[in-house]
Amino acid sequence: MKKIIIILLFSLVSITWGTTWIAMKIAVETIPPLFATGIRFLIASPLLIILAYITKVPLLFPYGQRNFQILISLFYFSIPFTLMLYGGKHVSSSIASVIFSNMPVIVLMLSAFFLKKKIDLIKKIGIFIALVTLFFILLIYLKSEHFIQWKGVLALILALLSHALIYIVCQRKCTNVSVITFNALPSLISGVFLSTISWFLEHPNIHSFSYKSILAIFYLGDFSGIFGILSYFYLQQKVSSFYASTVFLIFPLISYILEIYLFKKTFFLYKLWCVLPLFIGILLTLLPINFFKNIKRCIDERKNTKNTF
Repeated sequence: MKKIIIILLFSLVSITWGTTWIAMKIAVETIPPLFATGIRFLIASPLLIILAYITKVPLLFPYGQRNFQILISLFYFSIPFTLMLYGGKHVSSSIASVIFSNMPVIVLMLSAFFLKKKIDLIKKIGIFIALVTLFFILLIYLKSEHFIQWKGVLALILALLSHALIYIVCQRKCTNVSVITFNALPSLISGVFLSTISWFLEHPNIHSFSYKSILAIFYLGDFSGIFGILSYFYLQQKVSSFYASTVFLIFPLISYILEIYLFKKTFFLYKLWCVLPLFIGILLTLLPINFFKNIKRCIDERKNTKNTF
């Protein structure tokens, strides 16, 4: 039963994160990015608040951390998610997902810089391979698009850095904060904040919103925004961080396949070969310390067992 639950959680996270980029692309077809992000959080926040009430989880952070809750609302929710939608408007969903698949790499680098965590040689090699490969993938993509999409790529990279930085700070300050507490009130604050700003800056015309875009916003708010996050949180409780983080290698493939199917794009096998070194680099950064030593030890133990018999 435990294995079935793990498989279901892993599948749900992979599918949710893989489809998120497609939904973002559809949402901003007729809805401005600021307004789309604000409505997304306003849709998600009531359900999160209800979940907090049912599970008796506090909405506020502990005393001494509540100012940081405001910062999370801005730099984890409002700004990066708006940048994601803006980037998703100008960049293909497959490229957007490939950029965000580097989250473990960026987190590892920032952990070394801010938290002074030591990085072993294997992880350093993984960081180098991942970043170099990502650079060439983006260079090829931008060259083929005549640099039209560079603003979208920059927006996605900034969103990635903002999320990674908040994650690093949370390792120090939010060790005792529930995932529901982390998401509920900041979602509501971000929703109100972005919707208000959008009303004056973007002047959204509700009558011009398509049904597809509206459905995409509801999908992002309730399904992707809530169940994707909660599923990943519970997956981390069921398996090691290494196995949970391998989802970062799966969801870009799902996004690429869906992009081909939904937007009638041509399948290019070379694109999958291009991301293969990237995935190898990311995988190396995820490997537990002494991973290869443990494998060697297991092999030696099996040899000794065979020799005994």
